Amino acid sequence: MLQLDAILSKYNFSKRTIEPNVSIKEIEKDIDFSLPDDYKYYLTYYNEFEDFLGPKYLKLFDQDMLLEKNDSYQIIRNLPKTIAIGNNGNSEFIAIEFIKPNNYRIVLSPFIDLRKEYHIEIGTSFFDMLIRLDNGKEWFS
Repeated sequence: MLQLDAILSKYNFSKRTIEPNVSIKEIEKDIDFSLPDDYKYYLTYYNEFEDFLGPKYLKLFDQDMLLEKNDSYQIIRNLPKTIAIGNNGNSEFIAIEFIKPNNYRIVLSPFIDLRKEYHIEIGTSFFDMLIRLDNGKEWFS
C-alpha cells in the first residue's frame, strides 16, 4: 500500500486520528459484499477528502457517513452491489460496483437516475481511479 500512501500524501489526505463509530464490517454486512482491500485501507487510515485530485474535484465520504449517504440517496436500495463512496461536486456520485469476489470497478453515475446502465467506469480499483486522476485523466475521456 506504499503507492497508495504516496498518492494520498501528495494530495494532503488527512490521516485518521480517531476510530470511526461505524466499522467496516458493519458497512459490509449492510451492503452484502466485501469492500476492496485498497478502499478498506483508505477508510482505516484516512479521513474524508474534499479537493481537486489532478484535474477533477473529488469528495470522498467519511467512513461514518457512508451508509447514511447511501441511504439518503437510496443508492444501495436501487443499485444492489453498488455503494457510493463520494461525488464529483456535480450531479454524479462515485461508487464501488461489486462484480464478483475480488473484482470491482469504480464508477461515476448520475444521482437523478439510479440505473446501472448509466455507470461509467473511472477505475478498475480505488487506487486505479486515483492514479488516473493524478495522471490528468478526465472523467469522460
